[in-house]
Amino acid sequence: MTVAFLLPVLIPTLAFSPTTTHNSPIKSYPHVQTIQKHRSPTIRTTTSPSTHLHLFVLEKAFEEEGPLGKGITVGKLQIALNVNALERTSKDSIFAILEENARAGNDEDDDGFDDDYEDGYGDSHLSKMCHQVCLALLRKSDDWIAACSESKWFKGGDYGKTESLYNQWADREAAKFEKEYIPEEGSTLSEGKATVAVVSIILEIQGDETNFERAGFSIAETKSVLTSIASDCRVEGGDCLNGFEVFWTPSEPTEVLTERDTILDFPELITM
Repeated sequence: MTVAFLLPVLIPTLAFSPTTTHNSPIKSYPHVQTIQKHRSPTIRTTTSPSTHLHLFVLEKAFEEEGPLGKGITVGKLQIALNVNALERTSKDSIFAILEENARAGNDEDDDGFDDDYEDGYGDSHLSKMCHQVCLALLRKSDDWIAACSESKWFKGGDYGKTESLYNQWADREAAKFEKEYIPEEGSTLSEGKATVAVVSIILEIQGDETNFERAGFSIAETKSVLTSIASDCRVEGGDCLNGFEVFWTPSEPTEVLTERDTILDFPELITM
């Protein structure tokens, strides 16, 4: 199985600085909330959920607030959808849209997304790509068969932890595939084969207001997550989007992914 993916990334040196950025490669295991236990010979206590929540809220109270709230959020959304044989050869297919963005971000003749602003402040190519991918998936909502999402919030100063989790999630997806493949421009199929496609979006975005909750529980809730990402990634011209990466499979034109393959390779997906 092969995967195609995009790797344009920007990581601001300050959590809410719209002008100071530097480029950094950003790539998890699922977030597992643990409860600390303290043992003694006569008594055992645990940190209750209410105490944990109280400390979490108190921690947020001292965070500086930006356009999308406080801190930084790393989130992931995965959607599986049916692609029929006719659509697979179409220039408007989900594959064609993803491939076009992949080539734009990996073009050796220019700086790709390294030079991310077209006219200085407020026109991020990276956020435009994120927005286009989300819109393309929303337009295919009739073909969705499964989805899932997860996220983790960090304090504004936890840049290392934030980037580490982003990298872990991206590496976990990339490790599922034997090779990376982006079709060449102009390559076409004379005859397509019906397949299931899985698109994985990983992003790092400033604030705590972007919705990553309950994708896969219903079509409406999955749309809500995608719509939230699509709108928030363009706030302040895209300066709130620190990093974005998208993977999809199958990427080779003749390869077919079955629902059984999807269950084996993406067990976290929730059937809708």
